[in-house]
Amino acid sequence: MPVSKSTTVKGPGISKSSLGSSSLEKFFHNSLKDLYWAEKNLLKTLPKMSKNATTEELQSALDEHLVQTEEHVNRLEKIFEMIGERAQAKKCEAMEGLIKEGETIMEETKEDSLTRDVGIIAAAQKVEHYEISSYGTLTVLAKTLGFNEAAELLAVTLEEEKQADIKLTSIAENNINIEAEQED
Repeated sequence: MPVSKSTTVKGPGISKSSLGSSSLEKFFHNSLKDLYWAEKNLLKTLPKMSKNATTEELQSALDEHLVQTEEHVNRLEKIFEMIGERAQAKKCEAMEGLIKEGETIMEETKEDSLTRDVGIIAAAQKVEHYEISSYGTLTVLAKTLGFNEAAELLAVTLEEEKQADIKLTSIAENNINIEAEQED
C-alpha cells in the first residue's frame, strides 16, 4: 500500500486519490511516462535493427526482444492503472538520442556486413543499459512509495532487460566481433 497521507485503496492497485502529490511520487510518475515513451518507440526501432542485421542469431535475438518489449509496454500500462493514472508517454530525450545513434550506425556501416552487426549490438546494448538503469531506479522507488505490486512488475522487466544485455554480449563474443575484424 502507498505511504502517502491519503490512503483510499481501490482493488489490487491504488486509486487516483491515494496517489499523493509528494515530489517523489511526481518524479516516479514522470519517470514512468518517460520509460513508457522509450518502450513504445523501441517497438518501432527493433524491427529496423533486425532487418539491418546480417546474422540470423542477432535477428532472432532482436525479434525475441521485440516480443518482450510489447510485454514491457503492457506491464507499464498495468502500473499506470495500479496508481490510478492514465498511461501517458512523455518524450524520453535519452532514448531518442540512443535511437538516433543506432540509426546513424546503420547508415554509416556497410550493408550486410558483420561490422554493421557489431554496431547494432553496441547500439542495442546502450539501450539495454539505459533501460536497466531506469527499471532499477523505478523498482526501488516503487518499493519506497509502497507500490509493491508495481515494484514486482518493474523487477520482472528489469531482469528481462539484464538477460537481453547478456544475450547480446554472448552473440558479440561468439565470433561476430572476430569475424567483423577479418572481413575487410
